[in-house]
Formats: sequence, structure tokens, C-alpha cells
Amino acid sequence: MPLQSLTPNLMVEDVNAAVDWYKDMLGFELKMSNPESGTFEWAMLQSGEVKLMFEARASLEGELPALKEKPVGASGTFFIRLDDVKALYDRISGKVEIVSGLKKTSYGSEEFSITDNNGYILTFAQFG
Repeated sequence: MPLQSLTPNLMVEDVNAAVDWYKDMLGFELKMSNPESGTFEWAMLQSGEVKLMFEARASLEGELPALKEKPVGASGTFFIRLDDVKALYDRISGKVEIVSGLKKTSYGSEEFSITDNNGYILTFAQFG
């Protein structure tokens, strides 16, 4: 049985703030939310083929009690490929926290990493 897709559902304190940050900083589009307007409990955003969901702590802890007392953020990174990494780097430099500057890697990519407004680390990479 092959898996079909992966869309992270990230716990945040303020879904609306996450939506605004991803729209303003990275050009994501709001695709769905609950409720449809006002203060969101959950939202899904998309840019190209990349989809992310954000859910308010209270809502997600209600569904998955194992998340109670867990911090917002992650001990990993989200690796996102794109065609023009330098253009994105130039556009958002000075507006976001860059945790690893633009560099060439030993595995053939040019990439950089940032922290979003909730402490999640996003790595943007271009190959070739």
C-alpha cells in the first residue's frame, strides 16, 4: 500500500498569525480554514505543491492529548525545493531570522534556512 501524500499539521498558538506570516513572507495562499473567517482554529496553506496545515494548540491537544505540554516548534526541519533559491533569499533577507545563510552543499544544492514565527525551521534548496 503506497503512501500518497504528506501534509504537516503544525501546532501553533495563533493560527491567524501563522497564516499571515506564511502569506506575507513566503507567498503561500490560504486554501481552507475553520472557521472560514475570524479567529481560525485550523488552516491549510499552499504554495506550488507544498501544503502546510496549522492548528491551534487547544484544538490539537483536544484531538491528540499526547501533545499536551509539548512545545510549539520542532526538533527537525522542513526541506522545501524551489527553482530560484537566491531570489527568495534576497526577497526575505532582513525580514526573517536566517539560521543558516545561503551556501553550496556537499550534496549538490544551494540552500539556506530560516525560522518561522513559531520556531519551525524551514530549509529552502535548489539543485542543479
